[in-house]
Parts: sequence; C-alpha cells; structure tokens
Amino acid sequence: MVQQLRKSITALAFFLAPGLALGQAASAPLTLKPDAPERYVVVPGDTLWGIAQRYTDSPWRWPELWRLNKDDIRNPHLIYPGNVLVLDRPRGQLSVAGVAGTAKLSPRTRVESLGPAAIPSIPASVIEPFLTRPLVVEPDGIDNAPTIVATPSDRVILGTGDNAYVRGLGDAKDAIWYLYRRGKALVDPDTNQTLGYEAIYLGTAQSTRAGDPATVKITSAVQEVGAGDKLVAAGLPQAVNYAPHSPTAEIKGRVMSVYGGLGTLAEAGPQSIIVINRGKADGLEVGHVLAVNSRAGTVRDRSRPGATVQLPEERSGLAFVFRVFDHVSYALVMQIAKPIVPLDVVQNP
Repeated sequence: MVQQLRKSITALAFFLAPGLALGQAASAPLTLKPDAPERYVVVPGDTLWGIAQRYTDSPWRWPELWRLNKDDIRNPHLIYPGNVLVLDRPRGQLSVAGVAGTAKLSPRTRVESLGPAAIPSIPASVIEPFLTRPLVVEPDGIDNAPTIVATPSDRVILGTGDNAYVRGLGDAKDAIWYLYRRGKALVDPDTNQTLGYEAIYLGTAQSTRAGDPATVKITSAVQEVGAGDKLVAAGLPQAVNYAPHSPTAEIKGRVMSVYGGLGTLAEAGPQSIIVINRGKADGLEVGHVLAVNSRAGTVRDRSRPGATVQLPEERSGLAFVFRVFDHVSYALVMQIAKPIVPLDVVQNP
C-alpha cells in the first residue's frame, strides 16, 4: 500500500504592506458578523465565497480575512475539506489550525493531503460548461475559423455519429473540436459598437482524417449541425480558483445581456450568468467581484405637474467574473436584492 503523500505549507497569515490592501480602503475596516463562528470545519461543497459569507457581509473581501496580497490570491489552494478554521476576532482574520480529528498544528504551518481537491472559489458545476467553450467571437474572427463545407450525400442536417468535411483545419494537431455558429451581436450600450458575437454552442467533433477538406466525426450534438457551421479547438477546463476580490482599477460598465435570456426582457437571478461590456482591456480579470446597480431612471414628480425626478442607482446584487475576453466578460450572479436586467450598471463593490 502506497503511503499517502503529504506536504507542509507555510502559514496563511500574510501581512499586507501599506497600499496593497485589496477590497475597501483601510478607512473601512472589514466588519465581522456578530455570529461568525470561532471555529469552523470545512466540508465538501464549501466555496471560498460561502465561507466568507459566514464571517462577513462583504464576501469579495475574502483575501483580507487571510491577509493575502495580490499575488497570493492568483492560486489560492489554501483550504481543503477537513481543515479547521479558527477566527482571531480582535485581529479580524482567519487561520488554519489543523485537520479535524488530528493533533493541533502550529498556527504558522499546516499539513494537508495531496488527494482531496481544494475547495473552489464559487460553485464549479455552474460555470464548467463555460470555461472552454467558445463564448465570444471577434467581429472578424468567424471568417477565419475552420468551416464545415460539405456533408455526406449532401445532407442538410447532421447529428451525433455523422461525418462532416471541414476546410481550414490545416496542420492542426488537435483531436477534439467544439462546433458553433455565430449568434447575436454583443453591442456596447454606451458606444453602440459591436464588441463581438455570441458563439452558439452546437456540440463536439473529433478529427478522423487530415486534408483539405479534413474529415471530422460529430461526437455530440445539442443542436442541429450543418454546412457553414464553425469549429474551434477544445481546450482543457481551467479551474476557477481565484479568490474573490475587488478590482484595483476603477471599473464602470453595463450588463449587455443575460446568457440564455430573451433579449432586453431577460432577468438574472442567483447563479445566472451575465455578459458585461468590460474586459481585459479595461482591467478586469478572473476573480473580480462587481456590484450590480439598477440603472437610474426618471419618474413623474407628483408634487409638480409636468416635472420628473431623477432616481439614484440602487444595489441589485454582486457578480463574480469567471471568464474574460478583451472587451467582454462573463460573470456569475452571486447575490441579488432585486432581479438584474440588461443595461444595469456594474462597478467596483
């Protein structure tokens, strides 16, 4: 029997240098909930966000509970099921005291198994299908993508198990491909510029013969596939383990659409996915948490005939950014006070 490997990891109690704090400024110290547990045993199914909510109403400030700096949050494999978390209430921070059922460890070190997976930042099952599939096509990118140009016996509709003939694969070594077609335009509501097009996911295909055209076999189909549909190489899923944190740059944008929703009438609730008109070029990155505010509007002033009142923006919820493109991002709605709709404002929490 192979002995289970174990490793020692240095303490989590890092201290931030002045000016490096994430989230709110030092003038707004992190507030702990009165009923925050002094000790908590991590269980399977926990997330970094969920644990933070046990301790504070500002879960995007999770790194501050651990005194993490900007580099530390990029790969926060910090907590595993069975770990015992201990709250130092006077200092307002958490540390790992060991593993449930084992001897207490030094507060500066902990021992963990290599076997169990670290708990994720957010519920992984909700976003896994979106981590590698094509979601956004650049305005000119679809013309250069590999394309189904012919079908056996000139068939119009293809499904699972059928072959298709593709031009544009060239000498690509990828075996598995995603099938998609261009969907609706993603139009920036502030500039009216088309930032890209939604990619409608159709299924998967496997390359079986090189050439021009090459032959692929459709291995799964969630919609009908036909000539003119496009291919993109399937990558390996990337775990989203960035700890939730506030952007360091000032962000202000809008919700362009609710994924899978019915245009401007769509509403997003908890664990819905929203599309935002800001991306890498604007300073957004995976792990950023954004506040969503209902857009300001006007109503009739009942005290003055013919006059109107400009309403202020109101907090609708919080969203966790999990996939970022140059000018577009996808975020998972984590909390709501009211339904989130297209044109709502997103900004630093």
